[in-house]
Formats: sequence, C-alpha cells, structure tokens
Amino acid sequence: MADAELSVAVTHLMKGVVYRDSHETVWRHLTALQARVRDYVAVMGLTVVVDEAEGYAFLRSKPVDEAEPALPRLIARRSLSLHVSLLLALLRKKLAEHDASGGDARLVLIREQIVETLRVFLGDTTNEARLFDQIDAVIGKVADLGFVRRIANSDAFEVRRIIKAFVDAEWLVGFDAALAAYLAQLTVGEVEA
Repeated sequence: MADAELSVAVTHLMKGVVYRDSHETVWRHLTALQARVRDYVAVMGLTVVVDEAEGYAFLRSKPVDEAEPALPRLIARRSLSLHVSLLLALLRKKLAEHDASGGDARLVLIREQIVETLRVFLGDTTNEARLFDQIDAVIGKVADLGFVRRIANSDAFEVRRIIKAFVDAEWLVGFDAALAAYLAQLTVGEVEA
C-alpha cells in the first residue's frame, strides 16, 4: 500500500504543485512519505520543496554540482514577459502587505484591483479596450502559472501563497536589475530618436 501512496504522491508532484487544501489525500501521502519521496525524485536530479505552514509542495531542479555530471532538466524554466514579471512582483508586494496587516490567511483581489495595480505601470493609452485585453492576458498567464486562482462564479482571484517561494528577495533583485537595464535601453532609444 505504501508503494501505491508513494506513486500517487510523486505522480502528482510531477504534474505540478500539490496544495493541502485541494489535494487532501495526496497531501497526506506526501507528508507521511516525505523522506521516500525525496529519495525517489533525487535520482532524477530533483528536490521536493514542502512548505507545511503554507500548505503546498512542488518539485525543483537540484542545483548543478560541478563534481557530478549534469542531468537533463525535467522541470522547464520559463522566460517571463516584462508585464508578467511586473504583475508577479506587485502581487508579491500585496501579499506581504496583507500578511503584515494580520487579516485573513487568503488574499483575494477583484479584477479591477489587479487592473488598477498594473495599469499605473503600463502608461497612458487612447485605446482602453486594448489595454484591458492586454492586462487580462497577463492575469491569465499568471493564473496559468498557478500564482493566482480564479474564484468560481466571480470576478475575483486568490493570490496563491506559492508566489512566496518563487518571487523571493533574490528574484526581486534580479527583476530590479532587468527593469533598470530595460529603462536604460528605453532612455538610450529616446535620446537617439
């Protein structure tokens, strides 16, 4: 029976993030068999990240060790657009502010709040419909990545706590550097024009 539970836990992890609140049985198997899961995925060059306090688990590629031969990547690295990265940084900031206020454990934002948060950074435009379509596409991409979840039958989104694992201080420093380079490139382009 434990082998079947191990298979269920690993299979779900290979498919994506496992949440305590939406994958209760898998979560129980995963937490009960954590050491076996770690050993199992380590063979494939992966490590399992389990945050019991926040209620999620996911797989991450092991850092490259110079002494060992490099394994092919099983976990794809995704390049994010500027707007998706910007929205992730803004949502992470909102989650930090929400946590500091000591309110509800869940951060729920309606679409209009997300639009207004992101709109400030997108500049003025005469085509409002195109701007809203662009923002909706960015929100959709962030939802596809699993950082927000649309709440059924509403125009609201829950910011998933897993954003804290990916949008950390190191990520924000890298994003700030990329944003500064982007702004410098825009400034050079304006000077040359």
